[in-house]
Amino acid sequence: MTSNRCAIFIDGGYLEKTLKNEFDEQRIDFEKLSEELAGSVQILRTYYYNCMPFQDDPPTQHQKELHAKRDRFMDRLQKLSRYEIRLGKLVKRACEKCQYVRYEQKRLDVLMAVDLVRLSATRQIDVAILVTGDSDFVPAVKVAKMDGVLVQLYYSRTSKSDELYDACDERFEISEELIEKVKLYH
Repeated sequence: MTSNRCAIFIDGGYLEKTLKNEFDEQRIDFEKLSEELAGSVQILRTYYYNCMPFQDDPPTQHQKELHAKRDRFMDRLQKLSRYEIRLGKLVKRACEKCQYVRYEQKRLDVLMAVDLVRLSATRQIDVAILVTGDSDFVPAVKVAKMDGVLVQLYYSRTSKSDELYDACDERFEISEELIEKVKLYH
């Protein structure tokens, strides 16, 4: 019997929001997280998708600090074994009528979908482990499954796509027990 190999796909913004809203902003050990998610399956690579914080031109001091903090975090992640960082772009959108400002992540869905489909189509993985809540990944999940890949979803109890949930083969809630196993103690 051959040993299975997996890739882990982490939507960083989704995980940050989950940790903030459900786990009191608990900091986690990402290497341990990958190990816990994979279990006994060999990890090909963990892909972490996120954006750098938005900066005006010229950036405010606060924006510079946030950017430097995220840069240090990404640098630490990139140094972990078998971790790959994929950066999208954060775009500022303002409502013309009320001037309400919101920020949108761009390119992350496409980056994640391309990685999932590429690794599945080339038979580099047997298992895909997703940490996300975005239904935009459903077509990529379906392609991966057609290629014979088992797709597991780790989701937030307060923010999940029913369509993505239904499309995946196995589903696991990001639980207190999981976070307890991977939390940092400082």
